[in-house]
Amino acid sequence: MNFLRNRLVVLGLVLVATVLLYLLLPSIRQGSMEPSLEAQKLMATPPPPFPTINVSIRTGQLPGDPPLFFREALPVDGAGRQILPRLQVVLLHGQAFTSKTWEELGTMALLATNGYQALAMDLPGYGKSPDSEALKTDQNRVDLLSRFMESLGVRTAVLLSPSMSGHYSIPFLMKNNAELHGFIPIAPVGTRSYTPQQYQNIQTPTLIVYGALDTNLGAQSHKNLIQLPHHFVLKLEGARHACYMDKPREFHQGLLDFLSKLK
Repeated sequence: MNFLRNRLVVLGLVLVATVLLYLLLPSIRQGSMEPSLEAQKLMATPPPPFPTINVSIRTGQLPGDPPLFFREALPVDGAGRQILPRLQVVLLHGQAFTSKTWEELGTMALLATNGYQALAMDLPGYGKSPDSEALKTDQNRVDLLSRFMESLGVRTAVLLSPSMSGHYSIPFLMKNNAELHGFIPIAPVGTRSYTPQQYQNIQTPTLIVYGALDTNLGAQSHKNLIQLPHHFVLKLEGARHACYMDKPREFHQGLLDFLSKLK
């Protein structure tokens, strides 16, 4: 009798264990297939920012008609000591922005910590540069850029030009491209005004930047600028017209990669 009772107890315990295992199995399997909360946090963490050191941004104003306000970041080494620039990057801006955009976005500090001199200008009528009636023609605007570069001793210029600033940069590219070590148009205006032959005559290395969602100026300028014989293309997925604002990390990486190829 005792033997039978003991067997029934054992069978009961096995039955209870089997039922519990059946009930718990889905949650155990689900837990093994899904990442933990900590893992989810790690996967959602964006990549670390570019390493930079503290960079001083100084400001100034060039006399003339009109006077031109600018910001400057001088190149430094890893210890923060000033060094000779590899290249001098002149940063123009779009209609809704000013030179301060490039400071706030971190572009100027990034360039300086990678050995480049960054010079960002407030175009006439924007920021702290007053408007002028003396800028009605392409040649007037070309002369303004030339005055800016000459006054600040720019000898190894790379010209970066988004959107509206194409009114200045595209004519400059056509007339004074020999003065540029590189050109970085970001969906600029004014690219439809020139012939395929005019584009093909230009030997300046060019990085064409535009946002994949910019089906207006971005697509239009890309179509025209790819006629330049020495061009690279940086298409920023998921980015709109001011693509460098939507995707700053990808933009900065493409910018540094392009500059590293220039002499």
